[in-house]
Amino acid sequence: MCVGDPMRLASLTGIAGTTEEGQLIDLSLTPDAKPGDWLLVFLGTAREVLAEEEALKIRAALTGLRALMQGGDLGTAFADLETRTPALPPHLQAALNAGQTTG
Repeated sequence: MCVGDPMRLASLTGIAGTTEEGQLIDLSLTPDAKPGDWLLVFLGTAREVLAEEEALKIRAALTGLRALMQGGDLGTAFADLETRTPALPPHLQAALNAGQTTG
């Protein structure tokens, strides 16, 4: 499983950028990225530009998982999921609404 880390872009030079953490990253998959943008980074490559709210949720989840792995607890790492009612993906909800109950 691949896990990306949200990082904020501090500066860029061509297709390379530096994050606020000082990590040099490849921006060739995110050519529209600009300083201040949140990026989902995996193995030194920015995979996508994230909205700040999404980046902070991912960061909180990863922080909670790290704490759990070190014997702590999740805290509020998944608070956005705890208050959400489970929902079917739109295509499955449409099928259910149409009376289809089997594949």
